[in-house]
Amino acid sequence: MAALPTAAFKPVQEVLEGEGVVPGRYIKHKDEHTQEDGDVLLPMMDCTIIDLALLSSSSPQELAKLHSALNSWGCVQVVNHGMTSSFLDEVRGVIEQFFALPTNEKQKYFRKEESGSSDAPLEGYANDDVYQQKTLNWNDNMHLLLFPLAKCKFELWPQKPSNFRTILENYTTKSKMLFDSLLRAMARSLKLDENNFFELWGNDEEDTILGRFNFYPRCPASNRVDGLKPHGDGSAITIVLQDNKVEGLQILKDGKWFRVPIIPEAILLFIGDQMEIASNGIFKSPAHKVVVSPYNDRVSLAMFCIPNPEKEIGPLKELINEDRPQLYKRLKDYGKIFFQYYPENDADRLIHTVKINY
Repeated sequence: MAALPTAAFKPVQEVLEGEGVVPGRYIKHKDEHTQEDGDVLLPMMDCTIIDLALLSSSSPQELAKLHSALNSWGCVQVVNHGMTSSFLDEVRGVIEQFFALPTNEKQKYFRKEESGSSDAPLEGYANDDVYQQKTLNWNDNMHLLLFPLAKCKFELWPQKPSNFRTILENYTTKSKMLFDSLLRAMARSLKLDENNFFELWGNDEEDTILGRFNFYPRCPASNRVDGLKPHGDGSAITIVLQDNKVEGLQILKDGKWFRVPIIPEAILLFIGDQMEIASNGIFKSPAHKVVVSPYNDRVSLAMFCIPNPEKEIGPLKELINEDRPQLYKRLKDYGKIFFQYYPENDADRLIHTVKINY
């Protein structure tokens, strides 16, 4: 579906101007509500904190923690990753500054490409009006290809704030190093050669990192809207920089929702569907969502590490045996299929359709 003309686009930031009433297209239908949509405070998840320095030194205890967390929750928070808290605040700062710009300035980077294009990922500034979903998410966002640099469309990168490009290039470089280190550690945690997962992601020129910059405006009817609907990620791994003050991210485990804690100096790692497939189901790709605050705006940056779509993805042969047979089909272009497939609930996620039933 083609993006809407710029003239028809209205940022979520502006929809409450005037009467201050949340439009019906953002209000969840009755079948989308859960018991957690009231004033009950959800429990905090038991979030594992991984020290990258210890992980890189092959600490048995740290590798065991990593394996357990990715098998149980599908996510970890990583500290001692080589990025200072002040630098992470700079990254958050340029995101906040971009979304604070006047609408006519942000619209210079409006998303113009065809939705679901097989030639390139969606890039530019927009919100879910572009997709015209059943019920819209309460957020504005911007997608940018961040890696490899040779494929970046810098004409879509904001010129304001002036340090946006410098900071994001630096952050992307450091995040890719973090990603590579984690891939090696995940393989070691499974008692594999540390380079085994590079069958999924390596030095392939078609491997990409797509960034989604999110702005979740405060909403007086916060319990009646979704910041971001429940979903899993179609990536191999997703690297998330959370807001350092405002909570919002929640994760599903055993049919119950849990809050994800804010650790300002940490980088959050989510397992994506393609890594669940490659690990033959040992590492889990969790469903997660974002709720909004009635009092505070919130920003975040999600970086989706996506393998070459022409590369066949399937369980590593070393992880298939009599006790654990192959649990997933082998397939190509998972990412393209994923972005054309928008499930209404966790049971309908694409990852479930590629499982092998014995």
